[in-house]
Amino acid sequence: MSLRKLKPVTPGTRFKLANGFEEITASKPEKSLVTSISKSGGRNQSGKMTMRYLGGGHKQQYRIIDFKRNKFGIPGIVKTVEYDPIRTARIALIHYPDGEKRYIIAPNGLAVGSKVEAGPGAPPNLGNALLLSEIPLGTTIHNIELRPGQGAIIARSAGTYAQLTARDGKYATIKMPSGETRLILVTCLASIGSVSNPDHNLTVSGKAGRSRWLGRRPRTRPVVMNPVDHPMGGGEGRATGGHPRSRKGIPAKGYKTRKLKNASTKYIISRRKK
Repeated sequence: MSLRKLKPVTPGTRFKLANGFEEITASKPEKSLVTSISKSGGRNQSGKMTMRYLGGGHKQQYRIIDFKRNKFGIPGIVKTVEYDPIRTARIALIHYPDGEKRYIIAPNGLAVGSKVEAGPGAPPNLGNALLLSEIPLGTTIHNIELRPGQGAIIARSAGTYAQLTARDGKYATIKMPSGETRLILVTCLASIGSVSNPDHNLTVSGKAGRSRWLGRRPRTRPVVMNPVDHPMGGGEGRATGGHPRSRKGIPAKGYKTRKLKNASTKYIISRRKK
């Protein structure tokens, strides 16, 4: 995947860095795997705004992704690599011999015509989903389950990956994308490789309008608010607003919000990097 630097013919294209989209092979999604998605604009069921700075945006359709990879022992063929407006990674359409079609998160380097397989006994090839007990140590993985059969919830966004570093008994030691090291049951599934579209974090939108297309409204800085609106508001002139904190007064930048009695603390070997 590469980035495109546009000619500065307008102010919006002067600093714009856009995706190259060379890996995309289809422009229309599979109809049977698409469903409608409605937008709330940040409002709850009574119409009250509960999330600020949301609203608008282009109409989108949700692609149903196979995060469980529970079609064991049946190899499928990658037919297309597609763009997904909901997520940062690319998705791949898999055709199985029995006629079923499924979308998966496309790993970096997966090409049309490749074979992918899931389940016990599958080879540790790119895009295959295996049990953590069968993956070679040191392998780069993504789409990791936290509980057996739950479906992948770890390392799903563009360019992310984790690493299988050790195994001991019924637990595997995983180095997470955040730098945290934790234990996960070896009966959980994970996919081989890193997630596609690794240059996503290098893109530059170029103009505020592209944020509006994505459903993001302009964000007001807390220091320019009034004291009634935010703890950091008020003051004469350009006051700094004191210590950084949230709208509800919870300190930011170093204040730990994790509960000490969380049940999952015993599975965390080392915390993420600060």
